[in-house]
Order: sequence, then structure tokens, then C-alpha cells
Amino acid sequence: MNPLNPFAPPSRVITVVLNPALDHTIEVAGLRLGAVNHALRMQVEAGGKAINVASCLADFGVSAAVTGQLGRDNAALFEALFQRKKIANHCHLLDGLTRINTKLVDTVSGETTDLNLPGPELTPATAADLLEQVLQHLDRLLEGARWVVLSGSLPPGMPADAYATLARRAHAAGAAVVLDTSGAPLKLALAAGPQMIKPNRHELAELVGEPLATREALIAAGRALLNGPHTPETVVVSLGGDGALFLTREQALHAHPLPVAVTSTVGAGDAMVAGLVAAHLENLALVETAQLATAFSASKLTRLGPHLPPPDQVRALARQVAVSTID
Repeated sequence: MNPLNPFAPPSRVITVVLNPALDHTIEVAGLRLGAVNHALRMQVEAGGKAINVASCLADFGVSAAVTGQLGRDNAALFEALFQRKKIANHCHLLDGLTRINTKLVDTVSGETTDLNLPGPELTPATAADLLEQVLQHLDRLLEGARWVVLSGSLPPGMPADAYATLARRAHAAGAAVVLDTSGAPLKLALAAGPQMIKPNRHELAELVGEPLATREALIAAGRALLNGPHTPETVVVSLGGDGALFLTREQALHAHPLPVAVTSTVGAGDAMVAGLVAAHLENLALVETAQLATAFSASKLTRLGPHLPPPDQVRALARQVAVSTID
């Protein structure tokens, strides 16, 4: 049930946010390290990868729910976002503040510098209680959901296999899982067999333990994952300004980036995850999936915060995405 509207239909997508953040974005024209910089403007947005995914899905008209944790002392901005976008809020409140991440956006170079805090230090008892709370919310929400999104880092003290535990619970209820994390949580959750994973090139290289300097090396690493034990059905490798690779056992595609005016790169990968889920809810073929996910990401690049333009504009962008087939 959606606590904001008990008569609302069940959410089709559940996103799990174990390490949310308030994204404090500051725009500077020509960032100079070690000097006084005069900011052009600033903006504070409720963030964290899973919240960004839910926000973009809501903008596209897909009903979403969020479960996980928020700091009690600054939960209001998150709750305002959920209410404004009709995202069902099932987050557990912890004492203290949600972490604050600072993003320095240089409007001259187009580069973004991230200063990300690790998150609250959880005691073993607090971590176990939080995970149990999330599992209980999942059990209730999974009656109507088709996809569970597990994305973002884990706060210090949370067991590295937390995403693996959540993925198995989702699968037991018949839901599909998309995984977007890195390091040990990614490696351990792969054993639970998520349907999709979306590493960037650096996360994939870390996972396989070798440098992946070429497109061919990235494809080979992705295909190795597709043919291993407990394999995902789809591997999407985001390449930043080079687009993204979309790999299944049968196909390999390269979606090329769209030429858009970049306002901020923060959350572009999360928007791509939202686009992947939206495409699967519409049962799109891989080419159309690559186009829609790329359009989500490109649309987000033009905005500060995890927001998209109206769905018809996103779909129009999707039709412009060039996709190459890789032999």
C-alpha cells in the first residue's frame, strides 16, 4: 500500500536505497583549485542512486516505491520529493543526518567533481535491524511489483552480501532484479543471479580484475559474465561520453551518445537504469531498449537533479539514438 495514497495501485518498481544522500550541487564558471571561487548558483536535491532511479521513473509515468533508510534529522527534502512525484515511501528512519554529497559543476569545462561521504557508520545490530526492516517492506511490496532495483553503495557496517540477500528475496516472490553497484557488493550479488547489471567501465574492470582499455575488452568481459554461473540476462556497460554497450547472449549493441547541452552528469547512470526498467516493462527489443535507456540518460544530462522532461520528449529523443550492431 502507498502510505501517501492508500487507494493507489501497487508500485510496479521497488528501488532499495541503503545509502541515500542529499546532493549539494554548486555551479562554478571555471573551477580553480586552491583559490577563491565565486559560485553561480547552488541546488540541494534528494539523491542516492536508488532514489534517482525512482525519481526518473516517476517522471516517465511508472509507479515506483522506495524502501531503505533515511536520516531522521534531514528527511524532509526526501519526503517532499516522494510526495511531489507520488513515489511510495517505505523508508526506515535512523537517528542522525542523511549524508550530504557535494557536486562541483564547472560550466566552462563541463566537468563535475564529486565529494562523496561514506554514509552513517552502522553497528552490527543497527545494520541487521535495517536489513530486516527492508526485507519486511519487500515482502509486502512484492505482491504487485515486477522489478526491484538494487543500486548504490552500502553504508559502513552493512554486510557486503546485503544486495545478494535482497535479490534472493525478490526472486522468491517472482520479481526481476537490476543491480547497479560496485566492488564486493556487486561480486557477491552476482551469485544471486540478477536479471540485469549496469556497471560502468571502471566497475566492470574492477569486477574482472583486469584493465579493460578497449571496447573489445569490455565486450569480452561482459560476455564472460553472461556465460558464467548464475548469469544475468543482460549486461549494460555505461561508457560516459562514449555511450553504452548493451549485451545479451545473442546480441551486442553500442548505443551512441546524443549531442545535448550538459548541465550536470550526476545521476546520468541512474537515469539509464530507470530507462532500462521502463523499457523492460514495455517488453521492448534490445535495440529499442538501448535507445530508450540512452534517451533517459541524455535527458537527465540537461538538468540538475534526478529529473526528466515529459515522456513524449524522452521518446522523441530515443528515436534519435544511433545504435550499432557489434559482430
